[in-house]
Amino acid sequence: MEILSAKNIIKDYDGHRALNDVSISVQEGSTFGLLGPNGAGKTTLIRIINQITAPDSGELLFMERPAIPTDVQLIGYLPEERGLYKKMKVGEQALYLARLKGMSKNDALKNLKYWFEKFGIEDWWGKKIEELSKGMAQKVQFITTVIHEPKLLIFDEPFSGFDPINTNLIKQEILELKDKGTTIIFSAHDMASVEEICDHVALINRSQKVLDDDIYSIKDRFKQGIFELELTAGEDALSVFDSAGFIIKEQRTKLNRQFITFQKQEALTNREVVELINSKLDILSFREVVPSMNDVFIQVVEQSNQA
Repeated sequence: MEILSAKNIIKDYDGHRALNDVSISVQEGSTFGLLGPNGAGKTTLIRIINQITAPDSGELLFMERPAIPTDVQLIGYLPEERGLYKKMKVGEQALYLARLKGMSKNDALKNLKYWFEKFGIEDWWGKKIEELSKGMAQKVQFITTVIHEPKLLIFDEPFSGFDPINTNLIKQEILELKDKGTTIIFSAHDMASVEEICDHVALINRSQKVLDDDIYSIKDRFKQGIFELELTAGEDALSVFDSAGFIIKEQRTKLNRQFITFQKQEALTNREVVELINSKLDILSFREVVPSMNDVFIQVVEQSNQA
């Protein structure tokens, strides 16, 4: 089921088009990466999904019907810009935000107890937000985002303000939510985290969607037929590659090993490449070089900027 669908969204601000005919579809139980450079329009789309602002045209569907104001109680949103009240005590604020999401006081206290114990922050209950570091406050806001077990979670730069240890802690919590089948929209500039967490990615650049597919299909689309090969140092690989029409990108030797990076002929399948080399050389290791999401991000943005 489509838990969320944004269709042909257009949004203008003071003569600037923030979103230009953008559509996305988020399947229930998936982890959807919403990516883009700063100012591309992704945060505007997130604000529209949360009904903080409305599109000038287009349609927003939630659970396969037109979105209504009360749908926000079924969404958990962790914004990039944090929004906790600095003078309020941590426990009072967490309880207040849980009640705003429709939880009873007893259920809210029960869930808060679970999360505070899980994060080992029970002694923060009586502290004021202004007494906490940015990373500590971020932990509290993460809890208030997930406390009501929403149908849809939206994380916008969720690791901002965290040191590596706490970044890993929150990442593991997100992965655990993913494993439980929670639907997640994940927006971040750390492409390694996107690659680890997301099933599907949409990339917005200059107000328009320029990429939309599952992670594996995207990586397959941007592969260039480049491989890395490890052989013993005495193997005569150059003559084999020359006769096969392979293009050597890099060659180096270390101790009694030689390492070769090459590009295959476009017409050959990967199986044919392996069979051809294996029939003439003693292969120690062989792997295809698959582009990272960081490589894809840079390439797509640069291409769309030139269009």
